Formats: sequence, C-alpha cells, structure tokens
Amino acid sequence: MCKEHEDIIGENHIGTSAKTPLRSDAFDISEEEKIARIEKSMAEIMQTLGLDLTDDSLKGTPRRVAKAYVKELFGGLNPKRKPSSSTFENNYNYGEMLVEKNIVVYSTCEHHFLPIVGRAHVGYISNGKVIGLSKMNRIVEYYAKRPQVQERLTLQIVQEMQRVLGTQDVACVIDAKHLCVNSRGIKDIESSTVTAEYGGKFKEESIKKEFLKYIQMETKY
Repeated sequence: MCKEHEDIIGENHIGTSAKTPLRSDAFDISEEEKIARIEKSMAEIMQTLGLDLTDDSLKGTPRRVAKAYVKELFGGLNPKRKPSSSTFENNYNYGEMLVEKNIVVYSTCEHHFLPIVGRAHVGYISNGKVIGLSKMNRIVEYYAKRPQVQERLTLQIVQEMQRVLGTQDVACVIDAKHLCVNSRGIKDIESSTVTAEYGGKFKEESIKKEFLKYIQMETKY
C-alpha cells in the first residue's frame, strides 16, 4: 500500500474490528525482553534524530521509554493485567440507571503514538447483577492502556461491561482530546472527539436522553 493511502486510512481512523489487532505471538517473549528490544530501538531513533545519548539528561531515556511502554502506557495489551470484575447480587432491587461519569481516560493514538486525554461516562441498568464502582474505572483504564482508536475503546468498554454484567443494557460516551490533532497537523487545540455506544435499553430514545442528561451532554451525541 502506498504512503498516500496509508495516510488516508490513518486520518479516517479505519479499524478492522472491536478487537485490538494483536499478533498470535504477542506474548511469546517476556516483558523484560520487550523492554530490552524497545530500549535498543528507542536509542536508535534518538541517535537518528542527532541526540547525544552520552548526555546525563538523555542517556537513561531509551530505557525509561521502554519501561513506560511495556508496563504503563501499553500495559493493557497484556491479558494478565485485565482487572477482575466481580459482581454482586442486586439485593437492593435497584432498577434504575447507574452512571459513573467523568472517568479519566489516558490512552495513546495508534496512528501517531501520541496521547489521547479525556473523560469516559459509563452507565448500565442492572438485570440482577451490580459491579463495584471502582471496577468500572479499572475496565476503562485497562482498555485505554494500549494503542487505540477512540471508537474501538468505546466499544471495548461497553462489550466488557456487557459480558461482566450479563446484560446488553450498557452505554458509554467518551469525550477526549487527541494530541495528534492538537499538537501536529491542523494543530487545533480546542477541538475534542466524542464517541458513543448504546446497548440494549439505551438505544431507546427516552433512556438515551436520561443517560445524556446525567452526564450533562446534549442529545446530538
């Protein structure tokens, strides 16, 4: 595929599915081996840019970047880090919507490896099970900690909540800034991207409006 077509695909955020595109051998080597390989590659990038890696401020950068990639920024690629999402019986018989809003999102755009920063708002209607509030934050964090497109992240959060709760009645809206837009290209520092996924009862207009009212967003989203 020519570079022109690659750029078009990147700008249009085309993805193949809701699953993160991972190779089958993604976890055949240890995290320490991954860190060693990325450290070497990062050093080569910095050298190519003309940076002096003997400088006290720079000499530790390749390893710092490598550790951050493997253990932090992209730690959500490793299924061993997937949070346990235990549920509880809805003994209170609470039948209304439950919304956890303003969950901080720190992710990384997979097209330019630049930050995505924003907020996620997640809601569900119990069909007999409830999930701990902090678990909702951890689900968002887990799927955010990987190279992402915002559309896929939104879908992954909803699908995981649906799986855990055993119900389709889950919704998620994400409002985030993409530094690939804010700091390069058009350099628009004001714009943000909003994505939404509504499952089950949340597709009903009245339920959707109630959810958007809770998170204080207009119904155009």
